[in-house]
Amino acid sequence: MDGAGAAALLLGGVVVLAASVQWITGMGFALIAVPVFVLMLGPAQGVVLANCAAGVISLAGLAAGWRHVRIGAMVPLVIAAACTVPAGSWAATRLSEPVLLVGIGSLVTLAVALVLAGARASALTGTRGAITAGAVGGFMNSAAGVGGPPYSLYAFNAGWSIHEFVPNAQFYGIAVNVFSVAANGVPRLGGPVWAVTAPAMVVGALSGRALAPRVRERAVRRLVFALALVGGLSVLVKGLWAMA
Repeated sequence: MDGAGAAALLLGGVVVLAASVQWITGMGFALIAVPVFVLMLGPAQGVVLANCAAGVISLAGLAAGWRHVRIGAMVPLVIAAACTVPAGSWAATRLSEPVLLVGIGSLVTLAVALVLAGARASALTGTRGAITAGAVGGFMNSAAGVGGPPYSLYAFNAGWSIHEFVPNAQFYGIAVNVFSVAANGVPRLGGPVWAVTAPAMVVGALSGRALAPRVRERAVRRLVFALALVGGLSVLVKGLWAMA
């Protein structure tokens, strides 16, 4: 297998895995895919591709669970995210590639560490917590493609069950990714990348839908965070290496 074939296989496999996890848990696409997208496509195109793909998967997943969305809790999150997405987009376009790689790798690694640690904070409860999580998530999503962890911390501090977490995560994912695509633009990728990515998204979503009733949510989350941690550290090391 030549280098192009191996790269296509890696890209497709990552998209299938990320889309499956996103369907099952309501988030995780960006945590898994962004580090690989960034390493393969560069920071700018890697982030916007993750924004588009995660938004599409969230929209498909929400079709079955929209009745469980907590509109009252999500409105402050979404409004706050809309206010900070332009700042994240601006920061991403002003930074050099090595600095952006270090920033993305650091944000992914820190976000995963906080979620794994089960961080609790009074600042992440109630309306104030929703605004804080939404503002941080909006900035992170447009700058680095990973806006889900602040929402996860907010939901964890609110004591939401997995049945509440998933549809609200999908609702938030649609909104924040629409804002991010509006700020950053659509991916400017060649036909071969789309030929791999689009079918892989469909396969991943269908796999996640089939597996959702059968898999243990805790095991899936552990896999998400393990992969995300490895990916975040890989991007961080690449950025530091380029800066040396």
